[in-house]
Amino acid sequence: MRIHCKLFVIAVCLGVFLLLYFFGGYSAAEQLLKEVKEDNPSPSAPSEVVHKVASKFTYRKHHELNVAAGEAPKERKNGNSINRVANVNTKSRLKTNGGRPGSRRAPAEEVMHLAVVACGNRLEETLIMVKSALLFSVKKIKFHIFAEDPLAAHFEKGLGQWPRSIAAKFQHQIYPITFSVGNQEEWKKLFKPCAAQRLFLPVILKEVDSLLYVDTDVLFLRPMDDIWAFLKEFNSTQLAAMAPEHEVPKIGWYSRFARHPFYGVTGVNSGVMLMNLTRIRSTMFKNSMIPDGLSWEDLLHPLYQKYKNHITWGDQDLLNIIFHYNPECLFTFPCLWNYRPDHCMYGSNCKEAEEEGVSILHGNRGVYHDDKQPAFKVIYDAIRDFPLEDNLFQSLFYPIQTKFLDTVNTLCGRIPQVFLKQVEKTMRNVYELKVVRHVRPHH
Repeated sequence: MRIHCKLFVIAVCLGVFLLLYFFGGYSAAEQLLKEVKEDNPSPSAPSEVVHKVASKFTYRKHHELNVAAGEAPKERKNGNSINRVANVNTKSRLKTNGGRPGSRRAPAEEVMHLAVVACGNRLEETLIMVKSALLFSVKKIKFHIFAEDPLAAHFEKGLGQWPRSIAAKFQHQIYPITFSVGNQEEWKKLFKPCAAQRLFLPVILKEVDSLLYVDTDVLFLRPMDDIWAFLKEFNSTQLAAMAPEHEVPKIGWYSRFARHPFYGVTGVNSGVMLMNLTRIRSTMFKNSMIPDGLSWEDLLHPLYQKYKNHITWGDQDLLNIIFHYNPECLFTFPCLWNYRPDHCMYGSNCKEAEEEGVSILHGNRGVYHDDKQPAFKVIYDAIRDFPLEDNLFQSLFYPIQTKFLDTVNTLCGRIPQVFLKQVEKTMRNVYELKVVRHVRPHH
C-alpha cells in the first residue's frame, strides 16, 4: 500500500513540475526547485516538496509576473514565451492575408482566352475544335462562344457531357450574335453567316486583355500555350498577329485578284488571329477616309461602307485594309500556325511545317467533310472519335498513322509526315512521355 502511495505522490510531483515548465519555462521551474531545496534541505515527505513548490509558484505568479485581477500579463523575458508571442503575431498577419490562419494568397492562375463564332451547321466543328485545344494545352482556357440562339442550348449540353478531368481544364461563356454599329443583318451576312462578329470582339469583351480567335474549322495539334506565348514577342506597337494568306505571291489570291489595299505582299489570313484587345481599344488607326485616326469601333462601319463593293472575303478583307494602313501594328507568325490546303494542294509551300510539323490545322474549303483532301479529313475524324481520357498513342496517334497510308498518293499527301511529327512531339511533351520504341499494331 505504501508503494502505491509513493508512486501516486511521485506522479503528482511530476505533474506539478510539467505544469511549472509549461507556464514558466524550464529555467523558472528549476529555480523554484532550487529555492525549495535551500529553504528545506531535508523535507520529511515528497508531499512537503509539492506544497513548497506550489506556494512559491503562487507567490511568484502574483508578485513577480504582476498578474492582478483584471490586468493582462506583461511579456515574459523567457525565450519560449517570446517565441509563442511571435508565432501568434505571425498567425494574425497571415489571417488578414487570405482569411485563414497559416495561408498565403496564391498567385492568380493564368487563363488563356479563346473566341469562336458559330452559326448554321457549325456546332460539331466547333466542339471538335474545343476538344483539340483541351487535349494538348497546359494552362486553363476560357472559351468565349458566340452562337445563334438555337445553338446555345446545344453547346451547353455538349460541353456538359465531358468527363470531370476535362471539365476542370476550361471555363466557357456563350454570347448572342451582336454588332454594335451599322446594320445588324448586313453584318451578319457578310461573307459567311456571322463571320463579321470577330471584328467586334474588342468592343464586346471589354474585360478581356488578350484573346485568340479561331475559325470553327481549326484543329490544335500542339498546346495553345505555344501560340499564346507570341503575345510576349509583340513590340510596343503590335497589337495583333496573323499568318500570311499565301507563301508564294504568284499563286496568292490577294496578289493576283484583290481590288482593295491589303497587308504586305500576299495579305493575311484571319482564321487564326491573336489579339491584345487592350491595345486595340486604345489605339487610333490610320485610314484613307480622314486625316486623323479612328478608334477601332468608329472605324469599322465607314470602312465597310467604303469598300463593300470591292471585297470578296468579307471581314478578312477589312482586316487586310486596316493593317495595310497600320503595318506597324501587326505581328506575323509562320504558316505552320495556320496550315491550310493552299499550302500543299499546289505543291508544298510551307517550309516551316516541313521542318517543324503542323501546329494548327485550318480545314477551310470544307475539306473535313468531303474527299477532296483525305489527309485533312483523317485528322478531323480521328479527333472527333477519340474517347476523352484514353491513351493518346493507342487511341489517336496509331489510328491516324494507319489511315494515313491511304492518303500518301493524294493531294497534300505529305501531310502524314509533317502532321505525325508534330503530334508525336506534342503528346510526348504534354504527357512527359519518354522517347521509347512502341510496338506498332499489325496492319
